[in-house]
Amino acid sequence: MTQAALAPLSAARQIARLAAGLRPDAIPEAVRTRAKLHILDALGLGLASTAQDYGQVTVAAIAAMGEGSACSVIGRSERLGPRDAALANGVLIHGLDFDDTHLASIIHPTCTALPAALALGESLDVSGESLLAAFIAGAETGIRIGLAVDGGFHHVGYHASGVVSHFASAVTAGMLLDLDEDALTAAQGIAASTASGVQVFLEEGAWTKRMHPGWGAVAGITAAHLARARFKGPSRPYEGKFGLFATHLHGGVEEAKLPALTDGLGKVWHFGETALKPYPVCHFIHGCADAAIDLHGEIAGAPIASVRAFLAQPTLHIIAEPAEAKENATTEYEAKFSAQFVVAHCLLKGRFGLPDLLPESLADEGVRALARRVKCQADPDTAFPAYFSGGVEVTLGDGRVLSRHVRVNSGAGERAMSAQAVAAKFMSSASLAIPEDRAARIRDAVLRLEETSARELMQLLRRDD
Repeated sequence: MTQAALAPLSAARQIARLAAGLRPDAIPEAVRTRAKLHILDALGLGLASTAQDYGQVTVAAIAAMGEGSACSVIGRSERLGPRDAALANGVLIHGLDFDDTHLASIIHPTCTALPAALALGESLDVSGESLLAAFIAGAETGIRIGLAVDGGFHHVGYHASGVVSHFASAVTAGMLLDLDEDALTAAQGIAASTASGVQVFLEEGAWTKRMHPGWGAVAGITAAHLARARFKGPSRPYEGKFGLFATHLHGGVEEAKLPALTDGLGKVWHFGETALKPYPVCHFIHGCADAAIDLHGEIAGAPIASVRAFLAQPTLHIIAEPAEAKENATTEYEAKFSAQFVVAHCLLKGRFGLPDLLPESLADEGVRALARRVKCQADPDTAFPAYFSGGVEVTLGDGRVLSRHVRVNSGAGERAMSAQAVAAKFMSSASLAIPEDRAARIRDAVLRLEETSARELMQLLRRDD
């Protein structure tokens, strides 16, 4: 037996082996049921995004480059090729930053795999059952990469969901193309040469974060097709000498938790732990938002002298710094990533939803003035990264001090959104773009996904002019 034959299987090959032989019924029913709720949530957000400037600009630009095809765009009439449709749908799903988060891995799992699943699934006319299994396998791959780096991508300036979406989409696309183990391994290896997504958008509220998962879907579909044709890709894209961890983490592969990629693979499905968002802002802020909303009633309109917000230290550079910029957020995207703005708004209004990111809300002088008095600091009682904890301490004008601390943010853990709550969120999001009766038909089709096909689902989602 050769030395190569005795070497341990690479992480990519172990993932490929699972994906190549994965039957839908091998995925626990609870995970499949939860996955359909996450797909529903994402499609509602995709529909809501069609009314936004970035959604209209994105689809127009992609359509101008493409030659048209049979693939649908959520809530739109354009027909695009599979990769173009995946890019457009990825932007629409992730654009509002209201999509799900796997807290421990700090990625948005659904947007890393669903755009590829929808576009390629429609193109190939796969069953809803096959689409669901490929989506879950891809999302699980993305989560495991995130767990292995333990927040490391964010620390060095990468958008983790943008990076892992290349691999998640390659696995999803590879399954839908019925690739064997060798080709699925190669597809992940090819994806390693495209995986990126820098966080420089944080400096000025640029739109680039919105395109990262969709671009990962383009790359993943491309990688899967290349691998199908037997294009040779590296077999150790994660742990290799110049693989993902060595190149994307400043400390190198030694910082990665390699066992997280494969421990319990096929038996432990981390996707089932994924949290859905009740607020359309960066998930890191949710514990503080919960605390501030809880304090709103107790404040009862009394003058506020100062506010302290407590957040996990590793997240401060994303949602609280530089303080001057975060305290003076002016655009909806800047506001989403400003703990100061979100906390101030929640304290004064007792809520935070999509309408609270409209220009008139962003211009509210009372909120803006209070945001400048919100000072953020590290939370000594955080449960991060298991949960996105947060606390708020308010000093009122009469000297009283009120405080709340939320260990488990709403939407996560034992506070997970119920099926009814997810359906209600979908209807609220979708109804911003389409009639309620049509939204209800889409909802019912997703919740019975095993009984339909990818093409039938996309026919419901697209607009016929």
